[in-house]
Amino acid sequence: MILEEMRLCGKTAIVTGAAHGIGKACALALAEAGADVAVVDLKEEVFQTAEEIRKTGKHALAFQADITAEEEILAVVENVAAEWGKLDICFCNAGTFQDIPAEDMPLKEFKRVIEVNLTGAFITARAAGRSMIENHISGSIILTASMSGHIANIPQCQCAYNSSKAGVIMLGKSLAVEWARHGIRVNTVSPGYIRTWSDTPLKPEEVGQSNFEQWTPLRRFGQADELKALIVYLAGDASGFVTGSDYVIDGGYTAF
Repeated sequence: MILEEMRLCGKTAIVTGAAHGIGKACALALAEAGADVAVVDLKEEVFQTAEEIRKTGKHALAFQADITAEEEILAVVENVAAEWGKLDICFCNAGTFQDIPAEDMPLKEFKRVIEVNLTGAFITARAAGRSMIENHISGSIILTASMSGHIANIPQCQCAYNSSKAGVIMLGKSLAVEWARHGIRVNTVSPGYIRTWSDTPLKPEEVGQSNFEQWTPLRRFGQADELKALIVYLAGDASGFVTGSDYVIDGGYTAF
């Protein structure tokens, strides 16, 4: 049965950037599909995410950690492997954003965005990949990129963000090729404008009012919940022949 192929029972996962938004929604989805989930974030709300995971009946671990600090991420992966015996799934979702014209952007800020979005993704994916290789796990690694890795958004000025997310897409492809021999699959997801800053649904009169919505063919923001099924699919055996791919979830924004 196809639904059985989507189940993640017996698998373990790490999700970064899991205090809110896409990371939180997908961490809960992985648990609902049967996985035990470790959640990572700098914000203390990550412990609330872990509590919500436990309410699904699955085990949860929570870590306040910086994805740009290699020793902290290595400790997270080591703790998960020690507690649960293995690591099957890693969703590298944590990231940051900027909106500064290129001519005004301090070099320090450009480097910060690259450090978090690209280097942080590499640090996390590498730690997970090493654990999978050492323990002979044919795992799945998923990286959050962005439609901004494919286009230059307007009207905001986000050259550092766009560059970092384009790098994440190629990082995913590169790791997919390198680690295929170990049975490890690596894919990226590229969300468009997703309403992650609030769990409160938009009022009917608010839908379609922003420029971002008007330029999106579906005329609305996406919801974090609309990424859950894709992440569960990529995490499990149903996507066993899928690697090195990028999935754009943008309401049609990049179609024109």
